[in-house]
Amino acid sequence: MGAIFVASPAMRRSNPPGKDGPEGNSMKKLIFVNRYFYPDHSATSQMLSDLAFGLAKKGDCEIHVVTSRQRYDNPMAGLSPRETVDGVEIHRTWTSTFGRNNLIGRAFDYLGFYLTAFGKLLVLADRHTVIVAKTDPPLISVVAAVAARIKSATLINWVQDLFPEVAAALGVPLAKGPLFGLLRGLRNFSLKAARINVAIGDLMRQRLRDEGIPADRIRVVHNWADGEQIRPILPEANPLRKEWGLDGKFVVGYSGNLGRSHEFGTILEAAAALRGRLDIVFLMIGGGANLPGVQKEVAAKGLRNIVFKPYQPRERLAESLSASDAHLVSLRPELEGLIVPSKFYGIAAAGRPVLFIGSPKGEIAGIVAKSFCGYSVALGDGAGLKEKISQMADHPELRHAMGHAALSEFRALFSFPAALTHWETVLAS
Repeated sequence: MGAIFVASPAMRRSNPPGKDGPEGNSMKKLIFVNRYFYPDHSATSQMLSDLAFGLAKKGDCEIHVVTSRQRYDNPMAGLSPRETVDGVEIHRTWTSTFGRNNLIGRAFDYLGFYLTAFGKLLVLADRHTVIVAKTDPPLISVVAAVAARIKSATLINWVQDLFPEVAAALGVPLAKGPLFGLLRGLRNFSLKAARINVAIGDLMRQRLRDEGIPADRIRVVHNWADGEQIRPILPEANPLRKEWGLDGKFVVGYSGNLGRSHEFGTILEAAAALRGRLDIVFLMIGGGANLPGVQKEVAAKGLRNIVFKPYQPRERLAESLSASDAHLVSLRPELEGLIVPSKFYGIAAAGRPVLFIGSPKGEIAGIVAKSFCGYSVALGDGAGLKEKISQMADHPELRHAMGHAALSEFRALFSFPAALTHWETVLAS
């Protein structure tokens, strides 16, 4: 589960001014580019919304966001083309509205955003502008790099994932051969054109170094969770545990996207091995491409110790994350350095230990080992996962100590105030 942005009840909307800024104003302008933004709640939108509104409160520069009129789960949302929310000027450009259900339609949506976002950047940017490009849609940094060069603006890339390597690792047919080389070359052009490339982990930073990006043009700023919204709740005080019949159980949770970058065979093997322990239950909250397959396998194996629940409302996120006594996080080893599972930050904010499944040399595995906030097991080691779950279930003092360590690590490194301070340092440079 990634960081969750919640619009404050005090958030004010106002009609956009007649001009992008007061006439003669030499204040520096900051323009973020991403396909989704508030009020959308997808992962990249939540992160960007947090940062944009946080910087706007500082009042040090004009904050603009170039985004689409869509929502992640609703391409037909038709959000307002222009509005101001808490000091952030939001420019929503037109795109086609095919959505994510088919590859060709998605490609047309991407193309539309590339073109209209490029045009909007040319209108908004000047030599006092810093453009911050995220990675949705893929290669939007290339569009931003060209616009920055034309307008003599400064470019910062906020790298949430490395495309086309992620697509190739997930087996996308088009992400191989000469086309892979072309896309990678375009991406690297935009990375080398940037003054700073912000990576979200140390392994990603090394990946960028391997692509020839100078060390002085790379900064690491970890993603975060909202520590005001997500907080630890004791099991006996959690209404969701009562609603879902989990009282008296040791609950092993998985919360968030059941996507192609995650692996579930190890989890199902451990669940099968633990089916005789009536005090242990697996709770899977969320959805995604792998959900139907996982549900089918659970039914085929008769695993009655696995409970499925849909995504929960944002206002119940603290309850849903605290409903579990420990949380599962998985990542296919070939994706290490290309992405970082954002659900880790919410788990840590809820003060729960982590059971990481993946490479022992991975980003999350390194954090877990360093802070002793959980355990890591290799992909396919269902027996090892069963053993670690049993240890946590049988030794409450152990899991409580790990949960406390996770919360301490969150407060020190992965809270939004810490991330905002890092971003201010990046922008000041």
